[in-house]
Amino acid sequence: MENVKDLTFDSNLSYNTGFQATQLAKAVEIIKRMKKEKATVFLSFTSNMVASGLRGLFVELCKRKFVDVVITAGGSIDHDLIRTYKNYHIGDFSMDDKALHKKGINRIGNILVPNDCYVELEKRMKLIFETCYSKYNKVVAPSELTYEIGKTLDEKSFLYWCSKNEIPVYSPGITDSAIGLQTYFFKQKKKDFGIDVTKDMNKLAQIVLTADKTGGIILGGGISKHHAIAVNILRGGLDYAVYVTTSSPWDGSLSGARTQEAVSWGKIKEEANYITVDCDATIAFPLIVKGVL
Repeated sequence: MENVKDLTFDSNLSYNTGFQATQLAKAVEIIKRMKKEKATVFLSFTSNMVASGLRGLFVELCKRKFVDVVITAGGSIDHDLIRTYKNYHIGDFSMDDKALHKKGINRIGNILVPNDCYVELEKRMKLIFETCYSKYNKVVAPSELTYEIGKTLDEKSFLYWCSKNEIPVYSPGITDSAIGLQTYFFKQKKKDFGIDVTKDMNKLAQIVLTADKTGGIILGGGISKHHAIAVNILRGGLDYAVYVTTSSPWDGSLSGARTQEAVSWGKIKEEANYITVDCDATIAFPLIVKGVL
């Protein structure tokens, strides 16, 4: 057995540090290994993370082509587009929400989003929907929509780098977002316009089926997590998986399910390398990225 070793000011992430620091170090090694083995890397994350400073890390990973596929929720696309043009602000978890509402400010934890941010989104999306209506014969797939959005943004955007580097962005729940609401408004004029999430299913399946190995970096839970791990059933499961979560497994939720539970479903292979890090991703993921790169 390895001995516990005390940290020093010069220490790097190490297996020899106890508790979640051990898990963090293992996560770094698994991600290094999935890259060394040239696995197709799936990165999934929840919308709130794009509202935070983690957006910059997603930008860097997509810019470097470190990941091959991005799977995320519709809110991530909202936040990436808005933050290209508008600033979000730091508040507090215990602010007076009635007062914020009267001032036209929305709260995501301790992040504040003014209403005018969504006015900006509405203005931009009208033009993008018009492009998609013409280019994709009235019905667009989420990955086609995210590609078109990315082409309109700048280098601070992860969608920009995904469009530039041809990294597909899948968003199976895209209508559960501000963009989804704008789709409703656009359809009042163009009733035959639609977003067809099933158009992406074959594209995503082909990536999985043609990959020699697959690895998942799964931040948070929900539909983003499940879409990434569930599609890998087609090939018998992920070869590598790193989960970062704050959710509990005791209520049977997908968000709280540990990597080993996915083995029972064939979403992660029995012989795969996997780890769950129980930590807020805004704390853990910067350390993981620093350790990997």
